[in-house]
Amino acid sequence: MSALGADVRRLVDAFPAMTDRDRAVRADFTAFFADDDGPVSRDDGPRHATASAFVFDPTLTRILLVFHGKGRFWVQPGGHLEPGDESIMAAALRELAEETGVSPTAVEDRYAYDLDHHALSSAFGRCASHLDIGVAVIAVDDAAPVVSEESEDVRWWPLDALPAEVPPQFHRRVAQVLQRLQR
Repeated sequence: MSALGADVRRLVDAFPAMTDRDRAVRADFTAFFADDDGPVSRDDGPRHATASAFVFDPTLTRILLVFHGKGRFWVQPGGHLEPGDESIMAAALRELAEETGVSPTAVEDRYAYDLDHHALSSAFGRCASHLDIGVAVIAVDDAAPVVSEESEDVRWWPLDALPAEVPPQFHRRVAQVLQRLQR
């Protein structure tokens, strides 16, 4: 998985830190991924990388969210990295397809659009926290999501009317991803 570790380092190093909080998050990720042998697999311990996709419609007015069964909240599609993943973008797109059936039309992986190190409840088993690397993608106009075995529900949400059941700081994170995407 050293190629994935190198890709994580590349994305974290290029992360456009816009605030003191962003710089602190980037420093946290840098400490975990100081070399290519960072924790990219769930087998690397209770704190490890995951990949997710912030999926917007072409008008950038809606976002695709899945209802996460273990977390009991709406969140962007994503999950653990797997040995066959060649990059964080590949992992995020695989998770997106598995969880929603949606394929993007435009992807941009020059940097991570979101870095989020979050603690997990006991419902997540041996995982204590995830170091999530979020990418941003645009879906096709008529992308019709499908509910998979991994999600209880999948739905497009207007950015100005996100659901109440989201992780802490989710609204801020979505706004920052959108801001980075529009640059």
